[in-house]
Amino acid sequence: MLLFLVIFDSVIADDVSLLMVLVDTNPFFWSTTNNALSFSKFLSHVLAFLNSTLLLNQLNQVVVIATGFNSCDYVYDSSSNSVAPNQRTERLLQKLEEFVIKDEQLSKEESADGIGSSLLSGSLSMALCYIQRVFRSGPLHPQPRILCLHGSPDGPQQYVAIMNAIFSAQRSMVPIDSCVIGAQHSAFLQQASYITGGVYLKPQQLDGLFQYLATVFATDLHSRNFLQLPKPVGVDFRASCFCHKNTIDMGYICSVCLSIFCKHHKKCSTCGSVFGQAQTNAPSTSKQKRKSPDT
Repeated sequence: MLLFLVIFDSVIADDVSLLMVLVDTNPFFWSTTNNALSFSKFLSHVLAFLNSTLLLNQLNQVVVIATGFNSCDYVYDSSSNSVAPNQRTERLLQKLEEFVIKDEQLSKEESADGIGSSLLSGSLSMALCYIQRVFRSGPLHPQPRILCLHGSPDGPQQYVAIMNAIFSAQRSMVPIDSCVIGAQHSAFLQQASYITGGVYLKPQQLDGLFQYLATVFATDLHSRNFLQLPKPVGVDFRASCFCHKNTIDMGYICSVCLSIFCKHHKKCSTCGSVFGQAQTNAPSTSKQKRKSPDT
């Protein structure tokens, strides 16, 4: 009996995965004409990937979180559904459609910059909360990891919340994988994958998205030790200022709440701390020499 428990524990720890999939459903991103992949085609690749993940191990668990423009929500949990695979797909699509309609009804106004950022910070927080519940359920649990299927541009206003989620995942040893399907790289997800030990990938051929997902992101954490997975190259570690939401190389930081500003302010807009006067001019290195008295 003791031997069986040890073997069962090793199986849970090594081969069984809890995959939290964050699906970007931002309508402003998917409605752009320059997308090489339609939303329906994207979902077909994702559904095939989810089914293949569940087929790899009968103990694998998949949870899907929809990341919208105004909100985010759980749309699928394999542990609470004991239906056939075809009915599982229909149920997931139905829940996803209901979420998209509800998310669009929350705001009818378009974003000022043309393509609004999705609520990535909210979906990351929901994924980490779910994982914490799994950790507290008992000593035997699958190894969790997060996969972000993201296409929308980064939202600088979410910088602090996203970084807090990244450091929380790092402390819990939960890797954050990133598959960016947008035209530009995501600095937030580059940092997330680098800090947590996940995999960051921007597929060059979106028509073969399922092949990328199956060969890179379907592997469990134990198997990754024996594979040559993509390594991060040129990670952008720059922060975003709180005043103008721009990416900056150098700036001012509040010593109380760690808010970042691109220009000096008299008062912190986050915590209300009063700042001292900025020293714009560096102190002169050449001081006036004292004249010695005449002898």
